[in-house]
Amino acid sequence: MAEILTLKDILQEHTAEGELYRKLENDWVLCYACGHRCKIKPGRDGICRVRFNKGGKLFVPSGYASGIQLDPIEKKPFFHAFPGANALSFGMLGCDYHCSYCQNWLTSQVLRDPSANAVPEFVGPEKIVELALVYKSPVLVSTYNEPLITSEWAVDILKLAKAYGIHGAYVSNGNATPEVIEFIRPYVDLYKVDLKGFDSKKYRQLGGRLDVVLDAIRLLKEKGFWVEIVTLVVPGFNDSDGELKDIANFIASVSPEIPWHVTAFHQDYKMIERSSTTVRVLQNAAAIGREAGLEFVYAGNLPGLVENLENTYCPNCRALLVERDGFRVLRNNLVDGTCPNCARRIPGVWR
Repeated sequence: MAEILTLKDILQEHTAEGELYRKLENDWVLCYACGHRCKIKPGRDGICRVRFNKGGKLFVPSGYASGIQLDPIEKKPFFHAFPGANALSFGMLGCDYHCSYCQNWLTSQVLRDPSANAVPEFVGPEKIVELALVYKSPVLVSTYNEPLITSEWAVDILKLAKAYGIHGAYVSNGNATPEVIEFIRPYVDLYKVDLKGFDSKKYRQLGGRLDVVLDAIRLLKEKGFWVEIVTLVVPGFNDSDGELKDIANFIASVSPEIPWHVTAFHQDYKMIERSSTTVRVLQNAAAIGREAGLEFVYAGNLPGLVENLENTYCPNCRALLVERDGFRVLRNNLVDGTCPNCARRIPGVWR
């Protein structure tokens, strides 16, 4: 009778030796792809469940995607990079967090939750880059699961894409180490961080550490990535004025030019008892961001309901620069990345 392979068995066959680790005594390894810095003994996995120690070597995901899709770049969301362009997105499986409201739980939690049922598609870097070229996508995005834990595979793809002038991007929880940031820097230009709150205890409930994410945001900015930050505003979890002010003040302390997206929560995964985020809550969060000195604050996930909070305005003269409806760009008035009215340079990656 043929042996029935589990998903984990199949994924372990599609691996390669990692680069983001060092060997320890007694065949243990230290993985530094994410902020957990797992010390893994032979035969065991890291917290992410997809990086594992086999015979004193760290093996990591390679050679597959859990999904490949063409999305508006505004969906990532990046509002200050290639407005109106399509971005080719690819993901793998697994995550180093276990957020109870995860909107990508079918891929991120597939090795923790038997209810998740994502299926990998076995594909090489050349095919993914070929698709980006066919669809004239200026950006390739590692997303859907946590890209940090599959950084070796992402770099295999993005290195090839860079040779064709295609920009690399990460959509990430920001649980990064200095080592992984240095590793991806030559190939990743755009980096979206989910800053999930500003409460250390609640961050631990999600599986992460707030201080690691804050340090990563500072370092990403210092290293020259284009950074945008998203906070999913969850009623009763992170929507207090005090916590939103802490988030906004932190971002402004790094740079007031970093776009902050405050986005609406909807019931998902294991958090179905909470009410959805209202327009008023998002408007309040956006006002807090502006009061903190942030020049670009956006409200998302409620297209057409948040008045002008989907648009980009010049922080100098308030001219309308990019008009949006949800993920659609209706009008782009930028001139080579500057305001046509006052010539103020608008930060971003425009071409």
